[in-house]
Amino acid sequence: MGPAPWQDATAHTDVLVVGAGPAGLALTLMLLRSGVQVTLAERSTSLRRDFHGEILQPGGQLVLDDLGVLKGASARGAHALDGFEVRNRHKVLLDIDYRRLPPPHNRLLALPQPHLLAELLAACERQPGFTYLHGHRISALPQDAGRTTGAVLVRPGSRRITVRAAVVVGADGRFSKTRALAGITAGRREVFDQDVAWFTLPAAGPPQRRVRIHRAGTAALLVHDTHPDRLRIGWTLPHGAWNQVAAQGIDGIRRELAAALPSHADALHTHLTSLSQLSLLDVFAAHADTWTRDGLVLLGDAAHTHGPLGAQGINLALQDAAVLHPVLLDALAAGDLRQERLGAFEQQRRPVADAVTRIQRVQSMAFFGTGGPVAEFLRARAAAVVTRTPAGARITSRIAYGRTPVRVRTELFTAAADGPRAA
Repeated sequence: MGPAPWQDATAHTDVLVVGAGPAGLALTLMLLRSGVQVTLAERSTSLRRDFHGEILQPGGQLVLDDLGVLKGASARGAHALDGFEVRNRHKVLLDIDYRRLPPPHNRLLALPQPHLLAELLAACERQPGFTYLHGHRISALPQDAGRTTGAVLVRPGSRRITVRAAVVVGADGRFSKTRALAGITAGRREVFDQDVAWFTLPAAGPPQRRVRIHRAGTAALLVHDTHPDRLRIGWTLPHGAWNQVAAQGIDGIRRELAAALPSHADALHTHLTSLSQLSLLDVFAAHADTWTRDGLVLLGDAAHTHGPLGAQGINLALQDAAVLHPVLLDALAAGDLRQERLGAFEQQRRPVADAVTRIQRVQSMAFFGTGGPVAEFLRARAAAVVTRTPAGARITSRIAYGRTPVRVRTELFTAAADGPRAA
């Protein structure tokens, strides 16, 4: 007889990280290099992340550089971008030039998530104490006297594993199952007026080296280079309007897009042939009621979700991981994983996340809002400040790094960067 379809098992680890996105993998690598045993659970069996955020701000690049993975991830395929540009027809309204920042991270980087995830995972696999459970979904959070003691993970059709851990880190994204199982409210806020439909086209010429925002009536289109030799395009739509837009069919959508992007009209008519090529992002903000419980932490989008404007989500998540790393080491060393101690992470990062949501709200109204000639005049005046003055350079730095650049506490590493591959 063959093996039973379900094989229950129990495993033990120091830290269980749920979600193999950039933040989960980055935190896992930091902990492994600090001598901590980590089990990483991921519901997917692949590293594909189509149309997930791929633009890295300098702040996120700095964290990855501290970990020694940015160069390798970039070598898998990436595009350097010099900044953001807002256009109305052929007129440049705003040019945020990242070359004004000090090198080496004086650029944006369009880095496909599969490239970043593969590089981070390879670095984790070179460390002892690492266990990777791909294809496993979290289904329960066992507790003892109100403290989370691990998680039950299920691989459909195969097995169920109870992983006992001193602390569980939910890094499983904006629709976090870990957060839901913990009974923590997501704190969704409808503060943005747009959703975004993403698609790609072949690049017809040399890289444009900018994230260009083309204002077109009440909508806007975001266009930037992506690997390999393609353009990634985000079409902003009124919030909740996708079904009405889709009802006009791909022919009507192509006509509307071609009118807004005449320079790409031929490519649109040739290569955008089906509604299935567009991937809709429901744009909202969310700030969970709490990011910590006894034995539990929420990280990145699981704790706070942001809109795509300004390319902040992935960068905030990577910075979260760098801040959480020493907090977890301190708690593990003390044998105290209570909310009071873990809450030091939330105390540091919640004000940052709140500030980004406020800034994105202002940016959304400035870039995509309407309001007639007066509003257009005020936008132009604000754009001139950002583009031409020293104050603009300070604003650019704030967008790029946050109030203060976040560094990885590499002095806490006890393992070599390229240790032996885990069995």
